This record gives sequence, C-alpha cells and structure tokens, in this order.
Amino acid sequence: MDPVPLPQNDVDLIALWCRERVPERLWDKVKVEADVSARHVDVVEVRPPWDGVGEHTRFPIARLRYTQKTGRWAIYWRDRNLAFHEYTRKRPNQDVRVLLDYLESSEDPIFWG
Repeated sequence: MDPVPLPQNDVDLIALWCRERVPERLWDKVKVEADVSARHVDVVEVRPPWDGVGEHTRFPIARLRYTQKTGRWAIYWRDRNLAFHEYTRKRPNQDVRVLLDYLESSEDPIFWG
C-alpha cells in the first residue's frame, strides 16, 4: 500500500517558510531547506564545506510529521544521535502554520541551539 501524499499546499508553505529564514544574500553561507519524504518534512540547515571542498552539510533542525488519520501535523525534535522524538510542548495541529510560527518564535534551544 502506497503512503498517502502529504498535503501539497502545506508542503509548499513549509518550503517557502524555510526559504525565508535566511536572506538570499547569505545563501552562499547558510540556507534553511525542506527535505520532503512520504510522511514528513525535515527542516534542515545547509552549509557549504568549511574548506570549500566536498559536499554541503545538511543538519536537521526539526521534523514536521503528518498523520493522515487525524489531519494533523506534529513537531519532532532531533537528539544528538540524529534520532527524532515527538515534541510534547506544542500539540499537533491541523494548521501547519501554527507549528511553523512556534518554531520561528520558540526560544527553546532544542531546535535552533
């Protein structure tokens, strides 16, 4: 059974939100991007290699996971081993913008360090 696709409007909104985190003039130094998979979207910080050689680093900041049965998005935080765990300080919400606003305004260093 194929997974149900994520709501495209929400995925587009998350991608736009990520793109707007860093001014375009700084994109050669750091970006925030959305990595989309079948059931979730990872918010990742992207940086060029420090010595200019090799691949860019992609560091996960948070995961937004969609549950089709409830139609809700939930925030997950990443531990030091890069495993994700549900973030219980902000309840799942049908409006992904509520969670994005929380990520933007949250002073919890678990996300932006």
